[in-house]
Amino acid sequence: MADTEATLSGTLNRTVDGDVIRLTARGAWVIDTAESLDSTAMRAAQGVSGRVVFDLSGITHIDTAGAWLITRTAMRLADGGASVEMTGMSENARRLIAAVEPAQRIVIEEPPQRFLLVQLLEALGRTMVSARNDLVQVLGILGGVVRGLVRAMRHPSRFRFTSIVFHIDRAGLQAVPIIALISLLIGGIVSQQGVFQLSFFGAEDFVVDLVGILVLRELGVLLTAIMLAGRSGSAYTAEIGSMKMREELDALQVIGLDPIETLIMPRILALVIALPLLTFISDVFGLAGGAIVAFIYGDMTFQRFILLLRDAVDMSTLMVGLIKAPFMGLIVGLIAANEGLNVEGSSESLGRRTTSSVVKAIFMVIVADGLFAIFFAAIDY
Repeated sequence: MADTEATLSGTLNRTVDGDVIRLTARGAWVIDTAESLDSTAMRAAQGVSGRVVFDLSGITHIDTAGAWLITRTAMRLADGGASVEMTGMSENARRLIAAVEPAQRIVIEEPPQRFLLVQLLEALGRTMVSARNDLVQVLGILGGVVRGLVRAMRHPSRFRFTSIVFHIDRAGLQAVPIIALISLLIGGIVSQQGVFQLSFFGAEDFVVDLVGILVLRELGVLLTAIMLAGRSGSAYTAEIGSMKMREELDALQVIGLDPIETLIMPRILALVIALPLLTFISDVFGLAGGAIVAFIYGDMTFQRFILLLRDAVDMSTLMVGLIKAPFMGLIVGLIAANEGLNVEGSSESLGRRTTSSVVKAIFMVIVADGLFAIFFAAIDY
């Protein structure tokens, strides 16, 4: 009995001789004939059990695609309970089959199903370990920056004044327009809502206290830090990460330069210097936005707004925001540098670390602002 399946240049014949089934391969078993031979091999292997002899002596050409089809067919027969014996293999066929056979035996195991609580606990544990590693790395960068400052004090020629001025211009001066615009709008929004809500109680004058205290103590520095985290922090992460991908950091070490002192310290110092200055500008424009909206929406003259503002705030109100600013600049700079140094050798890693830099910096800035609020409330300042 014979059942022959033909292809353009390759065939697989199935013959039955007693309790032995013989599969005879002939012709070219190459990638060009693989598609048709695949269906042929599947039909020839259906319902086959017992002893099977796979005769490969008639194969004229074979490549890895053909060898893969042969080994897959043999494994399908073995899984069906058949005893498979390959005969007539040429040296080339033997070598190719031996090369592809291990790949056929790879079994991808699905991870065991776990309870949702276990998954949540595992994610929490991984997050805590990652946070601990980030903290250790950030402290290492901070130590390197302090060491660089000590070296610069001992040897002023090592101090990179030009680089610091350049980064102050990028992170500070060039950020003034967007900081001013955002602060003007936020101040106006707070003033509008304050006038609207306080008008029900006939206390529209207290909108000056609301805008003055909120902008000077919290909103000015917080908005500025968040804007710098998204604007300058992401840029620093991308720059340092790109340098690491191109092995420029290793090149600096080879020529005897410390990457932290050369690249990171000027950027962090620029943020520490620029953030208080930008915070003051943000305060001014936030108050201006509040005054403009109070004049338009609440019929309050600018002279009255200024007189009420003088009674509502004092120098300590302004200083609370300015004291927090350098620390927030330090936080943004350290996180940006740490994420840049953790970039691996792919553009996907660079994008992921840049996103992580912005998210972590904004989160830590808000956390630091809350801690400062608790501290200043505790000392009644």
